[in-house]
Amino acid sequence: MRNAFAAEITALASVDERIVLLSGDIGNRLFDDFKEKCGKRFLNCGVAEANMISMAAGMALSGLRPVAYTITPFITTRCLEQIRIDVCYHNVPVIIVGTGSGLSYASLGTTHHSCEDVGLLRMLPNMTIVCPADIWEVRLALRAALKYERPVYIRLGKKGEPVVYQKAPDFAIGKGIIVRTGQSVCLISTGNMLPVVLQAAEELSKKGLSAQVISLHTVKPLDEELLAEVFSKFNVVATIEEHSLLGGLGGSIAEWLADRPPQKARLLRIGTADTFLHDPGGQDYARQHLGLTSESIVEK
Repeated sequence: MRNAFAAEITALASVDERIVLLSGDIGNRLFDDFKEKCGKRFLNCGVAEANMISMAAGMALSGLRPVAYTITPFITTRCLEQIRIDVCYHNVPVIIVGTGSGLSYASLGTTHHSCEDVGLLRMLPNMTIVCPADIWEVRLALRAALKYERPVYIRLGKKGEPVVYQKAPDFAIGKGIIVRTGQSVCLISTGNMLPVVLQAAEELSKKGLSAQVISLHTVKPLDEELLAEVFSKFNVVATIEEHSLLGGLGGSIAEWLADRPPQKARLLRIGTADTFLHDPGGQDYARQHLGLTSESIVEK
């Protein structure tokens, strides 16, 4: 995902001189092409992420289109106050990009895990949250975010994630994508869990359960029209995310349901538990440990 992001922002910045890329002391080689083509519009802000967000807010107030990029927990939890006051309160078009989200950096320990970032930022007024599923959604999310005149958070994985789409899907912020049709259950995925969810849908089909799969890349605002459709059609709607059960996609949909009349479908939320992961291991191990594999999804 991060390679696709680097290529896309370089292409976009080459034709839009308002775009400025700020980095929290990572991605130096990743953005070599950007630096070569866009000169001084790459700023390494060092290990000072809160200051980077304030810089981005000032640039946005001056007519630029800043994109701030670094590892997810360092660009969200570390500088939540600056995002809240400098960016969201002033409602300025700053794009905040977190890379290595969820359990992508599982092997580096809790400091690099980010299973609460969506919940934290979702509570902030004026914030839009997009969690792309593959390189196609990454590119399209960045293009769409640059057309927004308000804050946008883009939550990326790391690199090497499976490519889901064979060509660019019909993408719009706030609108889910039906990736696979089905009649028995509906699986709603967000972010880099989509390949796992598609595998679970295939395994369910072998058990006689036809599963529809939706990529709900935008967690805020929700696609309420699509949600109303699936909750009136299916008996079970499951949300799957590499994020805490508290505050993420599942929690957001649960809140939406609470304000509506009773629906046909029962909501099943699948995500990480309300706990820290102390055991070392890679992303696959962490998913196995926390029940985020296709087998676990099928069983639940």
